[in-house]
Amino acid sequence: MSDTKPLVILAAGGTGGHVFPAESLASELQKRGYRLALFTDKRGGNYSGVLGGLETKHISAGGVAGRGFFGKVRSALSLAYGTFQAKRLLGKMGPSVVVGFGGYASVPTMIAASIGGFASMIHEQNAVLGRANRLLAPKVKRICTSFEHVDHIGEVGADKVTFTGMPVRENILALRSTAYTSLDESSPIEVLILGGSQGAQVFSDVLPESFAKLPPNMRERLHITQQCRPELLDDTRKAYKRNGMKATLESFFDDVPERLAKTHLLIARSGASTCAEVTAVGRPSILVPYPYAIDDHQSRNAHAIDEAGAGWLMPQEAFDADILADRLEALFSEPQTLNNTAAASLNAGRPDAASRLADAVEELIEV
Repeated sequence: MSDTKPLVILAAGGTGGHVFPAESLASELQKRGYRLALFTDKRGGNYSGVLGGLETKHISAGGVAGRGFFGKVRSALSLAYGTFQAKRLLGKMGPSVVVGFGGYASVPTMIAASIGGFASMIHEQNAVLGRANRLLAPKVKRICTSFEHVDHIGEVGADKVTFTGMPVRENILALRSTAYTSLDESSPIEVLILGGSQGAQVFSDVLPESFAKLPPNMRERLHITQQCRPELLDDTRKAYKRNGMKATLESFFDDVPERLAKTHLLIARSGASTCAEVTAVGRPSILVPYPYAIDDHQSRNAHAIDEAGAGWLMPQEAFDADILADRLEALFSEPQTLNNTAAASLNAGRPDAASRLADAVEELIEV
């Protein structure tokens, strides 16, 4: 790759929700011939894929708000040192644009970019502007969002917003053209349950009992695939067996795209990646937000899906075996409702999110 091409620096780290869109943007920008580098914290040394092949600089980073007095002092010192590191490196490397993906790992680099006068933008994965991005919003030139409406943008950032969508993995996008299979009175009912990267205990607690309450002719047609926490696998298997049902249970599935494409209904948490992936493929979902997420952002994500007619929000406090069984029986008895929701889900997806994000980067590059 020619060294005369503009350099774009990506600032990302922490959870997959921050890293996946950075990976997607990196892939798209590489296709367009840009030079790339990654600024991340000490946890970001083992990335695979495109990010794993980039020139990587490790920047000291502390939480935006530490716990307790000494935690706050440590965070402030780490943030100050990381900003100094990033400012020095940015000065040497001279990027055309610096892009941050939220989380505290991106904060020092994005502050340094602002101080140094570099063109900068952030991408917000959730329907609530995260605390790190809230801190950075006044300092950047562009705020790209995964949802059309995002809380806490405020007046200071409203004129900077570009709705790009949330980039998803190529193997998810490859299945977007897979048609949704309509249910009939005798067909198997495919149900996929995903609980985030480590499963969700509430699903193991509620779902076996809820499925058992369905009418026998419906229950016998169920094909259940469920992600569980490793320590809950045995107990969850016993619960299904006790209720006379079989289920495919694993702590990790390496073929989630294929399972998602063939499912009639997804039951899952409502993290940004899950919302983006289920709408990219166009499948109906019952979303149960993690109730302890910072700023309750998963509830806002699920609200956005619900309001688009692409799925249904069920708060965890209402995620009861009887209530869920009634909902499932109604859905499986009315295939057209599932068909309509699948179509709305597909319409809500943004398959061109990575391309739109790359376009936003290019618009910031001074010609």
